[in-house]
Amino acid sequence: MWPDSQSHPRYTDSYFNLTRKILQEHGDIEVTYAVFMRRPVTLASKMAIDWLYKMTEERGVAVKIETLFKEGAWVGAGEPMFYISGSMVALVDLETIFLQKLGAACVAAYNAYHMSMELPQVGFIAMDARHCAGTEMAELMAYGASVGSKKAISKNGAKGFIGCATDATAHHFGMTYGMGTMPHALIGYAGSTLKAAKLFHKTFPERALTVLVDYYGNEIDDAIEVATEFPELVESGQLGVRIDTHGGRFVQGLDTQESYAVLDRNIPNAIRGYRTEQELKYLMGTGVSAAAIWYMREQLNKAGFNNVKIIASSGFSPDKCRVFSLAKAPVDIIGTGSYLPSNWSDTYATADIISYNGMSQVKIGREFLFSRKKSASDKGRKL
Repeated sequence: MWPDSQSHPRYTDSYFNLTRKILQEHGDIEVTYAVFMRRPVTLASKMAIDWLYKMTEERGVAVKIETLFKEGAWVGAGEPMFYISGSMVALVDLETIFLQKLGAACVAAYNAYHMSMELPQVGFIAMDARHCAGTEMAELMAYGASVGSKKAISKNGAKGFIGCATDATAHHFGMTYGMGTMPHALIGYAGSTLKAAKLFHKTFPERALTVLVDYYGNEIDDAIEVATEFPELVESGQLGVRIDTHGGRFVQGLDTQESYAVLDRNIPNAIRGYRTEQELKYLMGTGVSAAAIWYMREQLNKAGFNNVKIIASSGFSPDKCRVFSLAKAPVDIIGTGSYLPSNWSDTYATADIISYNGMSQVKIGREFLFSRKKSASDKGRKL
């Protein structure tokens, strides 16, 4: 588990290292930290807590973590998530890494939960790995997505996140390998969408086949050509087409007027009310819009390929998922990395010491951190 006890001092804030040295020379005390975030989140703390326990165990000291919420619970802005008590010498220099492992995962869990709740009938694939700043972040984000997904499954029967793009993080979703089939690069190599599909199926005949259809800008034609080539896969429900059209153009056969007409045919209420500019783009703009999904479904069904699944990707944030829910877009699976925190300052977790050798004390302005602990104690509840 990175960083280990040998390397972690190089990555923690130096003033914590200096403080630890002072304490070692002038005397240790028992302290209690309150840990909180400045925005509502879904608690996804296991990786941070496991790391903290491992570090204190290596130091031969005991630490008490009083949990106030279960993993996956909603936690309000400013609410202490838990209290951490123990030797100040043992804890003071662990704060930096502990908070790094906490905040972003909680925001990712919050976003994944809301995306899954907005589209409970849709399966999600976590495709965030390439957007992460390193492999540790990828692990944290996958864990966060799995926590938010499990909450949505439990609360609403949602399909939630059914997998991820990498083998290394697949275990968070109950899988042994990453999901996905072909990148655009394979289509460029093969020279056509159909040839790429044939190459993939010949090499991996036991796998379901999902084919990207936007490489040449002929989403509809290529989807139908591939479906025609693989009737057995269509019949068994093992063929899907993925739309990843960039935001600079419409899906084949669409423009603004036709996109409006598609929605008017299928879900007129989606375009009858007031919509913001961004919502209108999600509904019937360029790229992967709700109209594009409806149009693809229409054309596949018209050609007799009702069993072909539609997989969508490209910018599926919680807001876009909400609009797709409004439009009842007939998408089967969404591949997304957009549950990642969009505003990194939202991920900042904070830990403040609120007790020194049993005496309550905190910096001015953070007195609110006392109230939850006092309330829990007054009720005789184990924190």
